[in-house]
Order: sequence, then C-alpha cells, then structure tokens
Amino acid sequence: AGGRAVLRVIDNEQLQANCARVGQHLVARLQQLAQKHSIIGDVRGQGLMLGVEFVKDKATKEPASKEVVEVMERMKDMGVLMGKGGIYGNVFRIKPPMCFNIADADFLVDVMDRAITDGL
Repeated sequence: AGGRAVLRVIDNEQLQANCARVGQHLVARLQQLAQKHSIIGDVRGQGLMLGVEFVKDKATKEPASKEVVEVMERMKDMGVLMGKGGIYGNVFRIKPPMCFNIADADFLVDVMDRAITDGL
C-alpha cells in the first residue's frame, strides 16, 4: 500500500516529467559552466542523476581530486551539500529529490560557479 501511494504521488505530481525538464535545464547550465571553467572536464548523466568531473587539464583528463574537496567545502558554506565519487574522487554526484525545481538547479549552479571562481 505504501509503495502504491508513492507511485500515485509520482504520477499525480508528474515528477518524472519534472526530472526530465529540470535535468535538461541543469545539464545546459552545467555545460555553460564547463565552458567558463577549465577545471570542469565533463558533465554527464540523465535526468537529475548527473556527474560533474573535475580535471586539472581537459586534454589529459588528469583528475582534480583536491580541488573537488575545496569546492565542496565552499559550496557547503554557501548552503549546498554535494557528494563526490569516481575512482579518483574527482566527480561531483548530483542526485537531488524528484521535487527539485528550476530555481533549485539555478541556485546549485550559481553556488558552484561562485565556489570555483572564489577559490581556484
């Protein structure tokens, strides 16, 4: 019964469509950020499950693990908690709840931009 209730809410509130729409917006914003900051080597994923890879050099793809930790701490101080992963710990994992909206996505990207600009 509990599972069916959750599925009903997902359907009634069109949360899957929200994830697709907000995810496309978030990917576009993160790709713009990658154009601005050479430390972002790749933006990948689908819907709201995304990864942002940090590299020291886009050509060699050398992992920027230390820099991810620095940016993560600055983002935390500005109100955004991020996870990290990847073999080298150089990929931000973005997997917010299904109710995440455009304003939330913009806030995340703006905070990431500021954290990178102010610290690296």
